[in-house]
Amino acid sequence: MKAPIFEVFSSIQGEGKLIGRRQIFIRFAGCNLDCVYCDTPESKKATNGKEFSIDEISRKVKNLLTPDFHSISFTGGEPLLQADFIKKFMQKNHYKYMLETNGSLPSQMNKIADLIDYASVDIKLPEHFADEDKGDLWERELDSLNILIERDSNTYCKVVVLPQTKVPMIEKTVKYFTKELSNPSKVSLIIQPSYPLDFWVKHSPKLLKMSEIAGKYMDVFIIPQLHKLLKVR
Repeated sequence: MKAPIFEVFSSIQGEGKLIGRRQIFIRFAGCNLDCVYCDTPESKKATNGKEFSIDEISRKVKNLLTPDFHSISFTGGEPLLQADFIKKFMQKNHYKYMLETNGSLPSQMNKIADLIDYASVDIKLPEHFADEDKGDLWERELDSLNILIERDSNTYCKVVVLPQTKVPMIEKTVKYFTKELSNPSKVSLIIQPSYPLDFWVKHSPKLLKMSEIAGKYMDVFIIPQLHKLLKVR
């Protein structure tokens, strides 16, 4: 079995609740969505990846292990497009695992949720796409989150906010998910201001208002991308 992989590297996790942790990132090539803010657009196409076997990736990971290693992050692209590969990799190698996903493929999530220690699920807003009609995307993301909750993964939602994102959209989003989640107390919300951060320096009250509104419904954090600030991968 092989999968298209764009890169494998060691760095710090720059987003979410594991921010600052040393991880080995396995970035898969290929994505089923086309977000306007994507910071790794070169990984969107599966053809930009190189086909690797599980044994080949296992060796790469072992060569990158450091004393401060915390976990492996499966990222992309969209890693759930390669759920069968990921499952076999996790069954073969015994590390802690994090999944960074858009959550749009709950049937694939169901294959690996038992083996995932941490999960970051991106909640997509209409302004994240040039074509705003994404049909049942929220419902699919919700299904993925509920699968993770049922399997007791350490899970959080991440919402990237753009300069055009409005406070009422954050409230609409959070109200929907907290109403439909099987156990909202098991999921935190990360509000991630888009990069570059110059806009948010001038509009920090808007970020604080988003946090206040979201905090009525969920445990909430505002966390920018640390790796961008430090200029590391």
